[in-house]
Amino acid sequence: MDFLYAILGFLLTIAVLVTVHEFGHYWVARRLGIKVLRFSIGFGQPLWKRRFGPDDTEYIIGSLPLGGYVKMLDEREGEVAEKELPRAFNRQSLPVRIAVVSAGSIFNILFAIFAYWAMFVIGVNGVKSFVADVTPGSIAARAGFLPNDTILSVDGADASSWETAVQAIATKALMHDPIPLVVRRGDGSDEQLYLNLSTPFLDESTENGFFHTIGITPPSPYRTTIIGQVQSGGAARRAGLKEGDRVISAEGEPLADWNAWRTLVRRYPGRDMEVRIERHGLPMTVTLRPEPVKTEAGTIGFIGAAPAPPTEQSLRDYQREFYVTERYSPFAAFGHALAETGHTASLTLRMIWKILTFDVSFKNLSGPVGIAQYAGAAVQTGLSKFLRLLGILSVSIGILNLLPIPILDGGHVMYYCIEFVKKRPLSEKAQAIGNRIGITILVGLMGLALFNDFARLLGI
Repeated sequence: MDFLYAILGFLLTIAVLVTVHEFGHYWVARRLGIKVLRFSIGFGQPLWKRRFGPDDTEYIIGSLPLGGYVKMLDEREGEVAEKELPRAFNRQSLPVRIAVVSAGSIFNILFAIFAYWAMFVIGVNGVKSFVADVTPGSIAARAGFLPNDTILSVDGADASSWETAVQAIATKALMHDPIPLVVRRGDGSDEQLYLNLSTPFLDESTENGFFHTIGITPPSPYRTTIIGQVQSGGAARRAGLKEGDRVISAEGEPLADWNAWRTLVRRYPGRDMEVRIERHGLPMTVTLRPEPVKTEAGTIGFIGAAPAPPTEQSLRDYQREFYVTERYSPFAAFGHALAETGHTASLTLRMIWKILTFDVSFKNLSGPVGIAQYAGAAVQTGLSKFLRLLGILSVSIGILNLLPIPILDGGHVMYYCIEFVKKRPLSEKAQAIGNRIGITILVGLMGLALFNDFARLLGI
């Protein structure tokens, strides 16, 4: 089922973003008097095509949903009737050509604002930024985090949900400066903390990776300590633990829920633990030695066991206690949408720079498989999460397409800027060489992104 959602999410995401981008080129070209011959969403064999409009434009949906294109009247691609020469793209002034090739990215940015606006109007559900537990000696512990803390803000910006908090922390981490946060303690008092993160944190691309790295345990619906799954060959299996066992205590400490059990296990890497369990109503004692696992937060214990699925009651209790919803009026949502778009653009630009300067690992690149996974998860979660994903990807596509790489929109803008300086177009030979370089760069990046996708799937 997850696979089907991933396919559906990928197709929806690509269809929306490509249509927006190509419509930008199409709309501006038409408005500026350029004749559009073809508007295609997708490549390959057409699944659907029609001709209509004053210019008899051909509209196509291709069988390969990995992009699209707008074909305009151009003397470089075929003979043009003399009466139509004024409508040929190559006959347009530099400002007009730059406007047309930049329009796709501009429309992507505008669409991102709309997607974020709709998201904030509908309402964004998230998990309250509550700290259930803190791993001793971890980054969070050194920053002063305590169990039962709630993050109120990150660098002055509201952080009522973990999704918002993690996103804000990821952005600030790029600056290599201590990150100021305001937390509300369990006793109701507020305190400012400073979180110090190194660049390797950025390799953790998910919220779970973030929590694991800094040593924070978020709230969980797993309110029992019943074991639902035991990994073959893991420490739990070697100790004799089985599915259905209920962990009562460990090292003399009573365990109220799975978070408490997991936190205690992390404190015993490579050391024996005396664990009291209940099996079929009978108490038992086993000796467990968690395997030591090195993380950014230090060495922690790992046993290879997962909890049983939460009950309906525990899920309801969890949602009532920890779910928060960010919802705004249409007017207020517009301001938040602008801020969110600016935030996404800033993060995208900084990440590009960090990758180019080798300050961040190339492992952060994701390709079609990664996008499909994220899109599938977003589709299953709800419309608001899907709109957020569309906003993030739309901004990224808009910015990446304006990079000065030949064959991208930004590459064409670069050629036109050279033409402005030299007072004549760049030679076709020079453009052909540039295009080959651009294709090589893009194929290399796509290959690396696909490798990263499959490496994540295979756990390499």
